[in-house]
Amino acid sequence: MQPETLPPPVEAPPTVAPPPAAAAAPSVATAATPAPPIGYVAPRPAAIYTKDLTKRYGGLVALDHLCLELDPGDVFGFIGPNGAGKSTTMKILAGLLEPSGGEAVVMGKPVGGNGDFVRRQIGYMPDFIGVYEDLKVSEYLEFFASAYALPRKQRKATVEQVLELTDLAYKRDALVDSLSRGMTQRLSLARVLIHDPPVLLLDEPASGLDPRARIEIRELLKELQRLGKTILISSHILSELGEFCNKLGIIERGKMIVQGTVEELVARARAHPVIAVAVVGDAARAVGVLKADPRVDKVDLAPPVPGSPAAPGVATLAVTLYDPDQHHGFLAERLVAAGVSIDGIHPEKLRLEDVFLRLTKGLVQ
Repeated sequence: MQPETLPPPVEAPPTVAPPPAAAAAPSVATAATPAPPIGYVAPRPAAIYTKDLTKRYGGLVALDHLCLELDPGDVFGFIGPNGAGKSTTMKILAGLLEPSGGEAVVMGKPVGGNGDFVRRQIGYMPDFIGVYEDLKVSEYLEFFASAYALPRKQRKATVEQVLELTDLAYKRDALVDSLSRGMTQRLSLARVLIHDPPVLLLDEPASGLDPRARIEIRELLKELQRLGKTILISSHILSELGEFCNKLGIIERGKMIVQGTVEELVARARAHPVIAVAVVGDAARAVGVLKADPRVDKVDLAPPVPGSPAAPGVATLAVTLYDPDQHHGFLAERLVAAGVSIDGIHPEKLRLEDVFLRLTKGLVQ
């Protein structure tokens, strides 16, 4: 009997070593971005920005490397004689005029190549406007609401809001050509507000208006300021600009001569302080005493102020000092020591018109 043949033993599969564990990536310490402090507000781009803005017409330079910057909410008074370049600047910012050089930026985007964006960010009111005379006031505004693609359902409500803001609600059904000059200016302002732009370019909005209409326009502009609009406004009524503009700029022959707050412009115009000194009695003696002081540049007899009757025996002297930082108290001391009676003493307050005349040369293109 043959012995049972056993199958050959099965070899165990070769042991495969597990793959080595992937080496851990080296730990890189990354600096955490610090959180902004409480109340921090990221800076916003300038509402209006120009750098070396230039416009030439052949050999005539209408704008000469104009640099301007308005922050959101600024009200900038643009002052200058006729032909200085104010309207040219506004037309370039509105996209109506191509500059010869330089940069023009509105709400963070260059004016060139961004026409649709710029037109929705600005409201441009020229010094003379064209209107559709056969339309009613409400129809006129509804036409422009449609042109700005306001949804049909909200056009009427928007028109009513703008009419209320410009105090023209009672004229909604009046024909445009029946309006007075002042009402036409208000209608023009209503037109530029119809799409609620953040930036307003207003070229002589009070031009040709009677005193009452000017007051109404001024109050309307103050309301727009309270609403947070950024306004670039030109005007020849300088005293009114000083009332509500937080910045002013004086331009002449296309060049920005000076810009800043009213106080900064006054300081620039007054190279030497002028002190008004009202003396009683012998004015000639007072002049002699003050001229003898080395701190005094000159002494003039000030003309009487129109509408302000002078007290009997009182003369006002305009005393110019050399040092702009010199306090005027020594003038009273010198006069009292010399036996001159003083009725009053105070620094002369420059009007905005005086500042304009001192800083410009009266040159036009």
